[in-house]
Amino acid sequence: MKKFKFKLQIIVFIFFLSSCGNDDVVPAIENETLISSELFLTRTASDLQTFLGAGSIDIDIAALQHDVEIYKITYKTDYKGETITASGIVILPKTTDEVSMVSFQHGTITANSEAPSMLALSSTELLLYAGLASPGFIGVAPDFIGFGASSDIMHPYYVESLTASSVIDNLKAARELALEKGVTFNGDLFLAGYSQGGYATMATHKSIEQNGLDNFNLIASFPASGGYDVKAMQEYFFDLDSYHNPYYMAYVAHAYKTTFDWNEPLSDFFQEPYASRIPGLFNGSNTSSTINTQLTTNVADLLTTDIRINFDSSPNYDYLENAFIENGLVDWKPTIKMFMYHGDADITVPFQNSVITYNKLIDNGTSTSILQFLVIEGGTHSTGVIPYIEDFIPKMLELK
Repeated sequence: MKKFKFKLQIIVFIFFLSSCGNDDVVPAIENETLISSELFLTRTASDLQTFLGAGSIDIDIAALQHDVEIYKITYKTDYKGETITASGIVILPKTTDEVSMVSFQHGTITANSEAPSMLALSSTELLLYAGLASPGFIGVAPDFIGFGASSDIMHPYYVESLTASSVIDNLKAARELALEKGVTFNGDLFLAGYSQGGYATMATHKSIEQNGLDNFNLIASFPASGGYDVKAMQEYFFDLDSYHNPYYMAYVAHAYKTTFDWNEPLSDFFQEPYASRIPGLFNGSNTSSTINTQLTTNVADLLTTDIRINFDSSPNYDYLENAFIENGLVDWKPTIKMFMYHGDADITVPFQNSVITYNKLIDNGTSTSILQFLVIEGGTHSTGVIPYIEDFIPKMLELK
């Protein structure tokens, strides 16, 4: 009897080996977007509850239920017709439950050290990103092209297509990492972001609606305080006598010139010494405050007289005006829930820009049941952040 059982085991083993021949081998899953991942930080739910509970943000810390692992990742994305390596972070909750995904797009940065994958381990921002994942989300925070692994490229600031595609490819890479690490993604996706991150969030939402995104089901987005109507932003700047953050104007101009390969010199837009100075300021080592000190807050001294006076009437600036219009986010109709936020005391990215955008989207046929505009009363560009976070997270958890 023992000999028979032993022979039977051998037969079964041989049958198993023969059934796994070349024709029947199930190939290992090959990542299409994710290039590499590095686990560089873990946080327990208890740690996150302690940290966020002691902070100034009023959120339900009981929702922070899962320990998390924070990964630096690199992934493939497209830049001007070529495949490049971009980067970001992905936070995986330690759970066997099915989880949704939330991608948070950061605000305007100019220094490479400010990108999510380049932050110090003790960074408050990293812990906030981790806090988004702890309730049961795969957390995603893209660096954006021009930072992290792609820091040799000029960041395509407020360029719609490259903004959306780099975020979407980060989402794909996050899904592949979750699959690789045994975290079950249920397909539901949420998008959020503040300032430039608000623009990036809306651009990504728009792209997903218009082009689709396999394996993802966009539930809602929460864009806040972005300059969605880029042409209206230009008009706002040109009407000012002084502006406290002149680097914004320099950033857009230099990014567009580089991204779209314009031959026109920056001296067509800016007076000297600023025109010659601008390219060197955006080398990835300077913060926005440092760049501001090298410019002027006097708009008439910063910009050429001709561009301020003749921008809308001279054909010399048609290419620039068209770029502003084409990269604006007012020419579509959202059909998936979107909650827009903006502080009504914001003069950095003006509150009126969100009002204009909201009205245009409604005029395009968007339902008020789909698109909601939430005003942060008394919120400036800096003080509006916390009220935004305190409001969008509970809304996201309700929709989860």
